[in-house]
Amino acid sequence: MSGVALETGTVASAAPGSVAQPAESAAAVTQTQGPSLVGGRLAGRHAVVTGAARGIGAAIAQALAAEGARITLLGRKLDRLRETEAMLPGSGHLALVVDVGDEAAVTAAFAAARAGIGPVDILVNNAGQAASAPLHKTSLDLWQQMLAVNLTGVFLCSRAAITDMTAARRGRIVNIASTAGQKGYAYVAAYTAAKHGVVGLTRSMALEYARAGITVNAVCPGYTDTDILREGVANAVAKTGRDADEILAEFLAGNPQKRAIQPDEVADAVRWLCGDAAASVTGQCISVSGGEVT
Repeated sequence: MSGVALETGTVASAAPGSVAQPAESAAAVTQTQGPSLVGGRLAGRHAVVTGAARGIGAAIAQALAAEGARITLLGRKLDRLRETEAMLPGSGHLALVVDVGDEAAVTAAFAAARAGIGPVDILVNNAGQAASAPLHKTSLDLWQQMLAVNLTGVFLCSRAAITDMTAARRGRIVNIASTAGQKGYAYVAAYTAAKHGVVGLTRSMALEYARAGITVNAVCPGYTDTDILREGVANAVAKTGRDADEILAEFLAGNPQKRAIQPDEVADAVRWLCGDAAASVTGQCISVSGGEVT
């Protein structure tokens, strides 16, 4: 993590490419009725977006809905999912509360998504969490939590969606990794290891399903202008007493453009990868980082 040491304890991190998912235990579903009214390159396709309640996930859901896709939004906070759902163009969208690291919950959510909209054509694995601690203070529970949400969730959701795609001989899987999946950052070893795992899983799936008409790619954002970045700065301020602008500048120091990535920039990369024009692009890790990773 560029230039900022959050030395003590375990705190929410502004790790690049991360999306917070506050827990909500009760499962719930909401759906708008009727067919999609929006035309576009993805008209008639069913896209599942995890971690869709805010930030990058919400921007991706809006971008795909604007292209005509009907969206299943997965996350842990029903009220926030409904807020995102209300902003989507078209109709016939679903919002499902699910823990992506729970195998039974994922199976049930994808069954509900199929029942509500139909087979899955597009999967965007965006859900994730970031927490920071020096390695010697990283507990096994923290390690396992980072793997469960950031890596196991990608595996479980991809496995749940892939049968629909192989049957259709067409599909798109886009995994939102991070520049932490392309390089190392200090004080987020567990998160970085999980995101490197996402990159490896992406490449393996791409090879395995290439002849089935399915593409699998990763988008790797740098520090992105979302709540998770603001929370990370606030945590660093609380721990160090330093100025927030100074800390933010250090977070962004590795980006040659010296600015935070915008969620819509990540969403545009995902939108392209989900379209027919990207049919020959698979197994790639596209860095949306202002040149931090080249």
